[in-house]
Amino acid sequence: MGEEKFSNSVPQNGGSNSGNSNTSSETQVVLNVYDLTPINHYCIWFGLGIFHSGIEVHGMEYGFGAHDFPISGVFEVEPKTCPGFVFRCSVPLGRINMPVSEFRSFIESVASEYHGDTYHLISKNCNHFTDDIARRLTGKGIPGWVNRLAHLGAFCSCLLPESLQVTTVKQLPEYHPCNDDGNSSFTTNTPHEPTESDDGDQDKHLLSPPPGSVEVSFIKETPR
Repeated sequence: MGEEKFSNSVPQNGGSNSGNSNTSSETQVVLNVYDLTPINHYCIWFGLGIFHSGIEVHGMEYGFGAHDFPISGVFEVEPKTCPGFVFRCSVPLGRINMPVSEFRSFIESVASEYHGDTYHLISKNCNHFTDDIARRLTGKGIPGWVNRLAHLGAFCSCLLPESLQVTTVKQLPEYHPCNDDGNSSFTTNTPHEPTESDDGDQDKHLLSPPPGSVEVSFIKETPR
């Protein structure tokens, strides 16, 4: 994986940039952590737990989820609202000076490295993604306790049973096949039994989440 370096220094007072420019470019980088299981309430005292995390930048949260296609698994949601998980806490990671347009180009480029079909609970999960993004933006990673169980699982494959891995992955948003115009569509993973009356509205179901659910948008990757 090639390294990409982006400017993340905050200009000192008296710099050439105007105050308005600084205000629009400077942003806090925040790690939002979620519980995957109630067991975390007990395990956390031992420095362990099963967590999902997203990275919040410029008012949106970015995460990495699994699906069956060799295209971007990076998605964005409103901060602290990732569906399928229970929000636990936020961890400030630092501030950066990066315009919204530059960050968008950055995250679309990174999305090409995180395809949904490459997700793995032990070696390439959502916390590996947020740690990678945090290091590229701020120079430091996420707290060790967030992904400690995956690191332990790398040494003991029986630590996390396969049933737990499947349950965890299936809580994340799912991709659907591309439409005729080449655009990928998505829904949140809400159980639904198809009926004959659904056939006529299939395209509508693929293009929009169910009413009342949190909207999840996958990031369109930039080819390398």
